[in-house]
Amino acid sequence: MHNAPPPLNALRAFEAAARHLSLTKAAVELNVTPGALSHQIRGLEDNLGVKLFDRGVRSIALTAAGKALRPGLQAGFLHIRDALASLNRLGDTRVLVVSTSPGFTSKWLAPRLYRFSIACPEIDVRVSSSINNANFTTDGVDAAIRNLGVDAAHDDALEVEKLLDLSLVPVCSPALVETHGPFTSPDMLKGVPLIHDDSLSGRATMPTWADWFAAAGVRDADVSRGFRFNSADHALDATVEGAGVLLAHDVLAYDDLRTGRLIMPFDLTLPSGRCYCFVCAKKRRESANVQVFRAWLKEEAAALDWSKCATHAVGTRPAAGSSTMRRIVRTESLLHPPAGSTRPAAQVLLGSEGD
Repeated sequence: MHNAPPPLNALRAFEAAARHLSLTKAAVELNVTPGALSHQIRGLEDNLGVKLFDRGVRSIALTAAGKALRPGLQAGFLHIRDALASLNRLGDTRVLVVSTSPGFTSKWLAPRLYRFSIACPEIDVRVSSSINNANFTTDGVDAAIRNLGVDAAHDDALEVEKLLDLSLVPVCSPALVETHGPFTSPDMLKGVPLIHDDSLSGRATMPTWADWFAAAGVRDADVSRGFRFNSADHALDATVEGAGVLLAHDVLAYDDLRTGRLIMPFDLTLPSGRCYCFVCAKKRRESANVQVFRAWLKEEAAALDWSKCATHAVGTRPAAGSSTMRRIVRTESLLHPPAGSTRPAAQVLLGSEGD
């Protein structure tokens, strides 16, 4: 029996380390050194008289005692965070914290936020832009826009609603067409500098330039060449400046296409199997600020008009009866544009000849 509870800082150190299974990550979260965090955990083990972690050379694992202690502490700290968050919201009901990726922030959300400010001047939006998904429990985030797989499983604690489907489309600057074009067939892109957006390259379903050339019926294209960026907005900025042709996320390229800074040399798109979704914690979905922002996002998504996007597309449909044409016929009905959008249907589905 332990009459006095262990120090709160030691319990926090254990909870963070148990959640991350990493002393380094837990130390960063708590803004202490790994050595100090390890010292706190050892002090807790001494206080409780049990071993909480099995320590390896570069890893840690929970012992049976650690596994027994973890759920209660996590629930306790969750209640503390919720209580503090409630106080913060009472103190400032104007603030809405939104988490998005850097590319989506700069290329889609930021250019439209002024309209939300005009419509809802009583709400101050604070955008938290990161390549990592925000933690709705610890990061003080009210809502997020996330790039998710269409069929991805969702946390039961989260509210998830699809906003926009995501496809890949080739784009380039008008100046590049003047220099290297006019492009009369997809085969001509073999001689043009390619730009690669690797921001989602780890996703198994994401199409690449190799997939696009295959779908266009182009053989022997060297897709190893060209510039590579791990940020979608940087890839688009380079493309606007005429650095090459990019296989772009269509949603992120929309404003540049609408204004003519970019054009589509060929209207031949590949579905990605991914979409942009509105996400919030279920316990926050009834918040007035969250509801208003969610409704505004849906209106903005529905207002996208792809007929206004600049294109110098040429007829790229293969001859009737070819295997590529059979693939088009079989899949066009599956590729629906977002509700309210006038975007043209994609012409081909990712796949090899004979699929």
